[in-house]
Amino acid sequence: MKKLVQVSAAAALAAMLGLTACSGGGDAASAEGDAPAQQLTSGIDEAAAAALPDSIREAGVIRAAAGIPYPPFILLDGDEQTGLDPDLAQALGEKLGVEIELSHQAFETVIPALQAKKFDVIMSGMNDTIEREKTLNFVEEIYAGFTIVVKAGNPEGIAGLEDLCGHPVAVQKASAQLELLNELSETCSAEGKGRLTIQQLPTAQDPQTALKAGRVVAYPVDAPVAAYTVATAGDGKDFEMVEDPEHPAGVNPVYTGIGTLKENTELTEALRLALQALIDEGVYQDILESHGLGSFATEEAIVNGASLAGE
Repeated sequence: MKKLVQVSAAAALAAMLGLTACSGGGDAASAEGDAPAQQLTSGIDEAAAAALPDSIREAGVIRAAAGIPYPPFILLDGDEQTGLDPDLAQALGEKLGVEIELSHQAFETVIPALQAKKFDVIMSGMNDTIEREKTLNFVEEIYAGFTIVVKAGNPEGIAGLEDLCGHPVAVQKASAQLELLNELSETCSAEGKGRLTIQQLPTAQDPQTALKAGRVVAYPVDAPVAAYTVATAGDGKDFEMVEDPEHPAGVNPVYTGIGTLKENTELTEALRLALQALIDEGVYQDILESHGLGSFATEEAIVNGASLAGE
């Protein structure tokens, strides 16, 4: 079994070179040429593999929609996919005995693409919400909150969400933070704290660009993404996170998971069993730690954590 190298969070986020997975099962090519990617696990979990729908078992592949790039979940090193989801896809594929292929799909269209049967699952750093659970089941990957990214030195003195009132902020379209900002905007106006101007931007990198250019003063984003951005942008000199000692894993932590269609219960259960096998084997924790995300691990493989938590 391939040894996962544990590195510091900063190094992992800055380099994102910890593992060499390209997509799913053990036949995927590595960056070194035609040699197969090194195996990450002890091999197939019979219960998980048996739970797969016949159609996927026969095809030998699970097609996953992913907004690429979306570090630290997924990014590109040349033609090679790196990050949490490619590594997790390879490990899950080994447990299921199939390949998991990650292909680009714009984040705001991943659910319609899944409904159109273009893909089998979503692996795109998608937060689990009660609203999304009306359409999807989530096999949870991590449990993390969000934080606010500001320019280095925090020139506007942003200490929390309410300090965003009266300022322009950026957010990715269709992200969970957009709903929160819309609610905050109403509060800002009702309490006379100034208008909150929200720029909805297409990709995960666009809010960072808007902040660097001075078009906005901040953007809220999932804590793992914020950590990567702060560690890497401008060699770690461009941005900083608003620190909240009371919420070290981020504010309002939520589950982020692999999405499957509500009716696709067999695939959901197969993925849950495969993830539980990775947790039991220690591979899951090793993968997260290799990307500086170890503190966001879940203790067991669960489905629809938002409902379980009553969120």
